Amino acid sequence: MTLILGLESSCDETAAALVDSERRILAHRVAGQEADHAPYGGVVPEIAARAHVDRLAPIVERVLADAGKSLADVDAIAATAGPGLIGGVMVGLVTGKALAHAAGKPLIAVNHLEGHALSPRLADRSLEFPYLLLLVSGGHCQLLLVQGVGAYRRLATTIDDAAGEAFDKTAKLLGLGYPGGPAVERVAKDGDPKAVPFPRPLVGSAEPHFSFAGLKSAVVRAVASGQHRTPDLAASFQQAVVDCLIDRSRIALAACPEASAFVVAGGVAANGAIRTALTDLAARHDKPFVAPPLWLCTDNGAMIAWAGAERFAAGLTDSLDIPARPRWPLDPDAEAVRGAGVKA
Repeated sequence: MTLILGLESSCDETAAALVDSERRILAHRVAGQEADHAPYGGVVPEIAARAHVDRLAPIVERVLADAGKSLADVDAIAATAGPGLIGGVMVGLVTGKALAHAAGKPLIAVNHLEGHALSPRLADRSLEFPYLLLLVSGGHCQLLLVQGVGAYRRLATTIDDAAGEAFDKTAKLLGLGYPGGPAVERVAKDGDPKAVPFPRPLVGSAEPHFSFAGLKSAVVRAVASGQHRTPDLAASFQQAVVDCLIDRSRIALAACPEASAFVVAGGVAANGAIRTALTDLAARHDKPFVAPPLWLCTDNGAMIAWAGAERFAAGLTDSLDIPARPRWPLDPDAEAVRGAGVKA
């Protein structure tokens, strides 16, 4: 049995966790920054990085104390090395390097997206490779065939904005505050999802990719018109996102009969309407549906520790000179997609 300390600081969550190779989470803590960023309606990178500097070391100390462990008991240090806001990524990675060097432990540089991709295996030990993954978060919206640790085949990506970005922008337009996703979902419960005829970009097309920029623009116009109730706008927007995710996932499921399950991960996967629709889609394709617990969908140290545990078991460790990366695709060999740029 191995024990991995995981550090996460890629955006606005400062997190650490201790996870062992038996999938037991011995301790985990997350310090959110909602109050720091709320006045701006979104994450300010410089503020996020400073908050990570202030909070990461105390959180690591508390996690070790919570588990009754010391750094000497840890077998390896796993830290997010990208992708993400580069200032925050550097804080976590440099902290991980310092701890690894001081304790004489191996360092595991974890791709934040791999943390999300493998987190369902932390929650469900029956989940076997390969599986089809819908990775839907604030900065990414992708469909991937997860073939194994470090082995990913990208089937689709967003050609412009991610679903999470669209949620945050809509929340800001509607004056719902930050973070946007939970706020939109909460207000949408009192609205009519058919009230506003928002577009469903790419739905019905043979192209497998996602697009949400047009939907965002439609929300801007609908809000400016002043003709709709806020709950109806929120519900109609949310339903449009659901329809896009379902249509694109349907194409991927048909293309991957070898997938053992249909899996969702990432912060947007905490949305209840999205989970319900994905569950129904998986059932129609006769696939098990797997989703991590809600707290494991958002950024956290446990998913980084577990990804580190999986990589450590595969003999994958990193040198202390490994760089932080603002961009780091899971499938670097995937073909470039029109309009996607660095988000591909």
